[in-house]
Amino acid sequence: MPRLLLVRHGESEHTLRGPEGLTAVGRRQAVDVVERLGVEGPAVVYSSTEVRAIETAAVIAERLGVGVTQDCGLCTWHTPPEATGMTAGEFQRRFGVDGGGVFRPFETGNEAWAELVLRVSRTLLELAARHRDETVIAVGHKETVEASLVTFGNQPLLRGFDMAIGPATITEWTTDGDPTAWPPPRWTLCRLGA
Repeated sequence: MPRLLLVRHGESEHTLRGPEGLTAVGRRQAVDVVERLGVEGPAVVYSSTEVRAIETAAVIAERLGVGVTQDCGLCTWHTPPEATGMTAGEFQRRFGVDGGGVFRPFETGNEAWAELVLRVSRTLLELAARHRDETVIAVGHKETVEASLVTFGNQPLLRGFDMAIGPATITEWTTDGDPTAWPPPRWTLCRLGA
């Protein structure tokens, strides 16, 4: 039975000041999240290629005695290289455009929301297909969790509500069906940002 545990990275310097790594609080959160995962049996750990996710995944993988595979499909927004190290506010002030929306980026050089959801959805479905008999722990970002609602919950691209997904929280999806089948199987949301 495919089981995906999506973990948002721990508190990061990026969220607070711009650089990429975890704060001291974020490192403690990464240790704490291992206890809350509830992993029994074989597990694999993936992370986005962002430093804050890599550091969180490394703590989880070390505690479980497995390696980490980085996958850019789990990343947050793909932004231009010159945005590296900027806070979200700085990035929006410098690269923001008029308008934006589901199919049009809010910043120059950024992805549109629909592009991010497509990229993350493909990755999550591929991980579920590749690891049908294992628990997949995918360390990513708030947007990774939000995209999973479209992928597995058939939510619209433009939801009528916002979500608060805190650092080092767990979202769990399972299915009894074949993740490669058509029509797709029904998924169960067991935990959301817990």
